[in-house]
Amino acid sequence: MKIGFFVDVFYPMIDGVIKVVDNYARLLTEKGNDVTVFCPNGLTKHDDSVYPYRVVRCESLSIDKYDYVVPMPALDANFMNELRKCELDVAHIHSPFAVGMIGRTLAKKRGIPIVATIHSQYKLDFERNLKLKKSVELAMRAMMQVFNACDECYTVNEAIRRLYVDEYGLTTPCYIRPNATAHTPIEDKMSAYKFVNDMFSLKEADLVFLFVGRINFLKNLDFLIRSLKVLKDKGVAFKTLFVGNGQDEDELKELACELGLEKEIIFCGKVESKETLEKIYARAKLFLFPSLYDTNSLVQIEAACQSTPTLFLKGAKTAGTVTENVNGFFAEQSEEAYAERIIEILSDEELYNRVAANARKDLYRTWNEVTDMIENDYKRLIAAKENQPQI
Repeated sequence: MKIGFFVDVFYPMIDGVIKVVDNYARLLTEKGNDVTVFCPNGLTKHDDSVYPYRVVRCESLSIDKYDYVVPMPALDANFMNELRKCELDVAHIHSPFAVGMIGRTLAKKRGIPIVATIHSQYKLDFERNLKLKKSVELAMRAMMQVFNACDECYTVNEAIRRLYVDEYGLTTPCYIRPNATAHTPIEDKMSAYKFVNDMFSLKEADLVFLFVGRINFLKNLDFLIRSLKVLKDKGVAFKTLFVGNGQDEDELKELACELGLEKEIIFCGKVESKETLEKIYARAKLFLFPSLYDTNSLVQIEAACQSTPTLFLKGAKTAGTVTENVNGFFAEQSEEAYAERIIEILSDEELYNRVAANARKDLYRTWNEVTDMIENDYKRLIAAKENQPQI
């Protein structure tokens, strides 16, 4: 099959959507498919020859103080020429905006199947960045037109599927295609502990918590930092690793210093090595993920891979496959409650061990499993198109 992925952000930027696209593209290519990723240029130049699949980029605009770029595919003649020359059997949209809209238009003109993976609660983005309520409504309408023009849509869990169907007006058939990870469980925990201890000057007895992701307010990290201040005031000694970078990093560092947490919180920067990340996850006692924005973040699956359970906030859509005290933990949406929940978890070693084991058993899955599902979806839709009566 000739498969086109259409996405509004790609390497050298790193986020969950990019990892999903990259893993799909790599494994589908390994299976003998011809995959092309259509995406914008990043903030810095990038060598696309390192990928086993083809990458076609369009011009983009950078926005001051933002991690992301604004793609300009329709204004890039070379990009549009490459797109027109590209023979595709199926188009898969991973962003419902500039590049995704181009993919939708191409698929409709050529009569090929078009599918979309819904990666985000986009309405939260609109409400954060658009000041007028009318602007949010218009953006939502435009986005839903893209999704409702597809043959099928996919979400990562039932909570997000219900949100889009019940509240946002999704009429396209929508199925659950979960996220996965390329990480593998570490068996030699002792050497992993020593590696991470040396890397971040930790002591063997240190209690370590972890956050991995973009360092910004959208991830609710100011809430997390204030919760850790409450935890410290309750007499708990700990270290928390913040792995990643982002547009709000300086402000969040300032907040940590203002609250006297400069020794407790270590801002580690971006860690690109998968093997190093696996060891960091294995070293952590708890993965702290207070985001109310994410849908099914890859990092919680990466943590589960190392039997490191996650503490979520109640109401988090990203925890749609997690059950309290079974394969994960939840806290009320207050800093006091979040800190108190950490103390409760630490005080019940039997519960902790059971949940940690179940996290790996229930939540960890490989990209091979999920890619097989997606490939079968493509084949089914292509066959259905071919069998449609000609008008």
